Amino acid sequence: MTLSSIIIQKIKQHGQISFCDFMEMALYYPGLGYYTSEGDKIGKKGDYYTSPNLTPAFGEMIGRQLEEMWHILGEKEFTVVEMGAGLGFLSMDVLDYLKRNQELFHDLDYCIIEKSPAMRKEQRERLGDKVRWCNSIQELSGMAGCVFSNELADAFPVHQVVMGEQLMEVFVDYKNGFQEVLKPAPAELKDYFAELGVVLPPGYRTEINLDAVKWIQEIGSSLKKGFVITIDYGYPSSELYQEYRSSGTLMCYNKHTLNENPYEHIGEQDITSHVNFSALEHGGRKKGLELCGFTDQAHFLLGLGIEEYLKKLQESEPENYLKKMLQVKTLLMEMGETFKILIQKKGVKCVELSGLKFQSRWII
Repeated sequence: MTLSSIIIQKIKQHGQISFCDFMEMALYYPGLGYYTSEGDKIGKKGDYYTSPNLTPAFGEMIGRQLEEMWHILGEKEFTVVEMGAGLGFLSMDVLDYLKRNQELFHDLDYCIIEKSPAMRKEQRERLGDKVRWCNSIQELSGMAGCVFSNELADAFPVHQVVMGEQLMEVFVDYKNGFQEVLKPAPAELKDYFAELGVVLPPGYRTEINLDAVKWIQEIGSSLKKGFVITIDYGYPSSELYQEYRSSGTLMCYNKHTLNENPYEHIGEQDITSHVNFSALEHGGRKKGLELCGFTDQAHFLLGLGIEEYLKKLQESEPENYLKKMLQVKTLLMEMGETFKILIQKKGVKCVELSGLKFQSRWII
């Protein structure tokens, strides 16, 4: 039975489902969802690229930031939690850098929290015994260190809403094809905008990622002392709800082709939406996470010494330099403004992190 048939059957038996429930099934239904099924998702044979797929330089820069955080926290036992590690390339590159510091590496507890069985399998094959896997951040309650993620929150199921005479939520029905139906939005969706001070104009359609808020709050509750690094594409509220985004930011990726129809290729295409970093900052603050800074990927990498990295590369590998330099250029130029980095802290005095050294135009 196809995943599409399973969703249709659910609608016929139980009635219309929220778009959020539809997206949850499309991405995470056991064995058939996009992230829970076998098959290439990332890279040339997959549907999209991520920064770690392009060059190990990205992982080294993350490693440098983690090493600095270890120094700030007193060079003691240091827990690094990577949430949603994909194929494990970023973990591998981060660990390759961190093992250069034997004292840190000795104190390092590297944990991966991964929802996808297929991805866990890939990670186990690629990574050594320095890594352990956990099912949730609550298992690490009281930790000191850093929780980081790269392109995770954008793949959480979202509620879709449209502003009519009142806020309406999008539901999914099936009658000779998938159809959308609008129903009055519940209080929690209205409260989301009220807390952020956002007023949508009539006819405006957008997404609400309640799971992302819950996720950052779970991290805030579990982290005793340390940092949270969230890397993803998205904007603060002031930019996310501009008039020219009145159709929302929902996107689908299938074989490196972009489309805006989540009702085709169900279980075979990625469905994402832009992250609201203001919501992550606001939600985290409720659980003790303070804002360290907010920047874009280009400024983050420059602050951590990506230019120095390239200079050393030119000296050590002149024959490979051009190819590797172009890969890094993609991180800085093509992806540098699109991807943002939010860094939050808890139980740490005011510090200046290298990744936040150079100020970008983004304000949260």
